[in-house]
Amino acid sequence: MDSAPSYRGHRYPVEVISHCVWLYFRFPLSFREVEELMLERGVVVSHETVRRWCTKFGQVYANGLRRRRPGDKWHLDEVFIKINGELKYLWRAVDQDGTVLDILVQNRQDKAAARRFFRRLLKRTGVVPRVVVTDKLRSYGAAHREVMPSVEHRSHKGLNNRAENSHQPTRQRERAMKGFRSVGGAQRFLAAFSGISPHFRPRRHLMTAPGYRTEMTARFTIWDQVTGVVGLPAAA
Repeated sequence: MDSAPSYRGHRYPVEVISHCVWLYFRFPLSFREVEELMLERGVVVSHETVRRWCTKFGQVYANGLRRRRPGDKWHLDEVFIKINGELKYLWRAVDQDGTVLDILVQNRQDKAAARRFFRRLLKRTGVVPRVVVTDKLRSYGAAHREVMPSVEHRSHKGLNNRAENSHQPTRQRERAMKGFRSVGGAQRFLAAFSGISPHFRPRRHLMTAPGYRTEMTARFTIWDQVTGVVGLPAAA
């Protein structure tokens, strides 16, 4: 693991900060609801402080959870979202294990947008996939031929369920937040959300109850390592 996030200047324990960030990105909660949950546990922290923690540490934690090398089969998909009443498109890429590789909010779903997303993916992951799976949007084929022509491209609606299903938690959160207010705000939130939320969403229907508990214990251990709860003083 790389060095843990810096909590210099924060008077709250690392455990409190990481727990608030976990609550906000894992469940459809507002900052005020996180404040209330913490108050029930005897921790007095304002919703504005929770907001600042999520802004400062959310992406840092998400990056830590994404450190593993991505799989070689990528599923790409795009859905529309409304931001201040305007139609935008949320592009998302996941690997065959369901790990979100990247998300990008764009104004269009044309060739230029697809090309931009392909190039961003290659740059951010540092690897070239074996296979790219998309729906039948023609923009994907045109951008694929230009950016990664040596990679196999499978274009079929039914093959891309993994990417399409990965949008569901975003839709739930979008409703809970009553929509996004700006493109930058949506990009920042979803970039962190797409790294943190899936980490705590294993495919439970494929597991026994004991297996699920074991898997979640392992994932919480990774979270503690990424956030710096393990190996750091209790307060920072």
